[in-house]
Amino acid sequence: MAFKYAVALTGGIATGKSSATMLLSLFGFRFIDADKITHAILEQQHQKLIELFGEEVITGGKVNRKAIGVVIFGNLEKKRSLEQLLHPLIYAEIERQSEVQDKFGNPYIIDIPLFFETNRYPINRSMVVYTPIEKQLERLIKRDGFSKEEALQRINAQMSIEEKKQKATYLIDNSGDLKALQDECDRVKEAILADF
Repeated sequence: MAFKYAVALTGGIATGKSSATMLLSLFGFRFIDADKITHAILEQQHQKLIELFGEEVITGGKVNRKAIGVVIFGNLEKKRSLEQLLHPLIYAEIERQSEVQDKFGNPYIIDIPLFFETNRYPINRSMVVYTPIEKQLERLIKRDGFSKEEALQRINAQMSIEEKKQKATYLIDNSGDLKALQDECDRVKEAILADF
């Protein structure tokens, strides 16, 4: 049965999910990465993407995710077309990988950036990497070179981090330094192991 031992990992843009993932993997957790699966499926659906959005979404024979982002950003119809193509394929692959992980009988983590937004996965436990919006904004501007307006636009395109915080089974507070994040991940690791 898929998802029996799964914990969904989510957060917001620039909340530090990658750093938390690295630390949690050092603690021995196995991961399923929805973004990696999405990237692989995008490449597999190369021809279909050209049919939907035109040649401009392909650069050097590869799918250009930034170009797709430009095409669908603010265009609900095109965004829906992309989701209708990708979501069933992504779900099927995550479910397949989950069935493999469940055979070990130990908790594992599925990194699903839009876990709460899509409400698609029957996973009972969730982990949110949290940082206050001011820090999220500051990190995003520094990391990606966005203006404050561009950064806010991207943050506001997702469910608010405060709302995700309320929905979380486990909360990793990443508003401090790396040592504080390590302590948070260690605390959450113990809570997860105690629950399974």
